[in-house]
Amino acid sequence: MSEPKKYEAALDSDSRKTPVRVAFLTRRTSPHVRTKDDALVMTWPETLFRAAVAVEILAIVLVLLSLFWDAPLEELADPMQTPNPAKAPWYFLGLQELLHYFPPVIAGVLIPTMVIIALVVIPYFNINVEAEGVWLRDKQRRMRIVAIVVGVLSVLFLVLEVWVILIPTLLVASFLFLAAASTPDSPQTFRRWLVSKPLSFWIMTWFLIQASVLTIVGTFFRGAGWIWVWPWRA
Repeated sequence: MSEPKKYEAALDSDSRKTPVRVAFLTRRTSPHVRTKDDALVMTWPETLFRAAVAVEILAIVLVLLSLFWDAPLEELADPMQTPNPAKAPWYFLGLQELLHYFPPVIAGVLIPTMVIIALVVIPYFNINVEAEGVWLRDKQRRMRIVAIVVGVLSVLFLVLEVWVILIPTLLVASFLFLAAASTPDSPQTFRRWLVSKPLSFWIMTWFLIQASVLTIVGTFFRGAGWIWVWPWRA
């Protein structure tokens, strides 16, 4: 049997300091509760309401764009004369660019499957709820792990000559090691910002940069036969 709560009368208006209290009110007064605004908001209704407003604004913008500008559609498809190169929609051009470097099973099946499995499995690991910087604890051990992972990936991409993946990987890794060389008391604001970022930030940043680079290369830098061409010479 749980112990009964103790209610004590006290002259205090701070609901966080003394959340259980008895207030004596006269006929012409009302309770005054003093609290501080939190940095977080409740999912319902605040967050969902903001998401609904953002979706409505985006829908209105898309409708206005479709009214004033036509979609850049090409001519009717002709089975006797296929375009060269035959490019997928922009949201699949990243995968099509991967097909240029890897076999179809790896680029079209293995890599997307690994990404989906990672999105499903990662939330079940010991997630850093406080989102502290990746270098604030066990710095030496984490630096060895990151160096090994970056080194193995760099050698693999270098051997396969996958420059569009190697260069963004080295770029993100350079900022990651710059954060390792920084401290929360660094004089530069940018370095203090880097060192405060958790591992999830670096993984997501690498993924977004990589997806953007693959899509941009497949859209503007591939010509007939999927050879490399400069956009101003296409």
